[in-house]
Amino acid sequence: MTLDFDPLNIIISGVGGQGNILASDLVSRAFCEEGYFVSVGETYGATQRGGSVVSHIRLSKKHVYGPLIPLGESHVIVGFEPLEVYRILRDYGHDMVRIIMNDRPFYPLDVLQKKNEYPDIKKLVSLIRDLATDLKIIKATELAKKAGHAQAQNVVMVGAFAGSDWIPLEKNRFLEALEETFSGTNLEINKKAFESGFQAAL
Repeated sequence: MTLDFDPLNIIISGVGGQGNILASDLVSRAFCEEGYFVSVGETYGATQRGGSVVSHIRLSKKHVYGPLIPLGESHVIVGFEPLEVYRILRDYGHDMVRIIMNDRPFYPLDVLQKKNEYPDIKKLVSLIRDLATDLKIIKATELAKKAGHAQAQNVVMVGAFAGSDWIPLEKNRFLEALEETFSGTNLEINKKAFESGFQAAL
């Protein structure tokens, strides 16, 4: 079901090194080409690889909104990492929020050093599912590897977002954004990544 909100509030969440900013740029370009007013804001955790990175995207047919989504008012969360999704969901979610999530954990340094434990992934997914009206789980990292590069998981997730029936935008707008951003071999890999995510979300 296509979401009919104005503004439509989208959060892309993950950690440093996962390509949040590129993903938010692709989504923003696609909606700009369709004539939407687009506001984008980012918030950062620790300024290093592995720190939290959150992109706020606000879309409107009427006018420009402030770039940061108010607490409890996100309509869609595109999450690159399960624990980050849960953290964002608690602050910005509500009982009608919809989530597209990569299922692969990105373990923080303190977990890798055995100073802390990552939550049980099955319990984490169950908590997320209970807090959302819809949850699409995408094996984005595996699909990106098949497309040609594991780092293209962010583009897989953009494809999954495009392939959901939640947004009022045609697939071609996203492909145009890819063609504006990449060229040569990188374009071909990212087109494959996008298409694999698109199909996984149908």
